Amino acid sequence: MNCQAQKPNIPQTSHILGIDYGKAKVGLALADEETKIAFVYTTLSNDKNFLDNLVKIVKKESVGKIIMGIPTYVNSENSEIEKLKTDILRVLPEISIEFQSEMFSTKMAQANLVEKGMKNVGKFDDGESAKIILQSWLDK
Repeated sequence: MNCQAQKPNIPQTSHILGIDYGKAKVGLALADEETKIAFVYTTLSNDKNFLDNLVKIVKKESVGKIIMGIPTYVNSENSEIEKLKTDILRVLPEISIEFQSEMFSTKMAQANLVEKGMKNVGKFDDGESAKIILQSWLDK
């Protein structure tokens, strides 16, 4: 006889991950499909471990969709964001990825942090930018 307690049949809420991609740091925000409210999750270093760390978060938080901020103007960062999308889909083919304009998200993030009385806002603006990107997508 199996004595293990069975898990209650609770539906798993799928989360949406917002990404503010930067050459040095990548801000992450999280929202669930029910509340549609974005929250700052964390900031990751954009280093050789970035993709592995991102995959761990996607699995841990039951992420079903990723919203990536993309500049509205053409620059080299756009191709890096496209490469990141390809890399993510290679290791997580079941993930849905969409893009959202990130126009002024960093300036808005810094203004939000200053309004909250924070100092050294440059250290914290990546996560706040990801939250703004994700919330903009949720509000569409």
